[in-house]
Amino acid sequence: MGKLHKISLATLIVLVGPAAASAQSVDELKSLSPEDRRAYMESMSEDERSAMREKWRAEIQNMSDEEKAALREERANGRGERDGRDRDAARERWESMSEEERTAAKEERKAQRAERKARWDAMSEEERAAARSKRDGMREKRGKGKGKRNNPIATPEPAE
Repeated sequence: MGKLHKISLATLIVLVGPAAASAQSVDELKSLSPEDRRAYMESMSEDERSAMREKWRAEIQNMSDEEKAALREERANGRGERDGRDRDAARERWESMSEEERTAAKEERKAQRAERKARWDAMSEEERAAARSKRDGMREKRGKGKGKRNNPIATPEPAE
């Protein structure tokens, strides 16, 4: 299955690359399909991607406050839809798997978990503190606090 995915991705890059290479701004890139967008970004070198990000940041900085607010809302709405689609796609993939494939997927997740635990156990207390800080910073940046992901109902503040 992995080889088929790689072959189809390579074919997509070859076929769509020239058309996708014309995308220059955030709006033009948004008009591409997710597959085309991914192929476009993967076809660029790291330096080209960095330059593109800087160009996008400059475009966003030049927007009015209203345009920035609209962009934030659009992204938030798209993220919610995408999360639902991703979850549905994952469920569909899981249900379409044979028992052997499910067992292999479970074993792979178990191995990944064990690898993460081994890495964590090998860290010093300072490295663990830095990792926690980085994780918490990422949660704040995304607007998700501890536990909010699994609890859609906000917990009321305790009465004083």
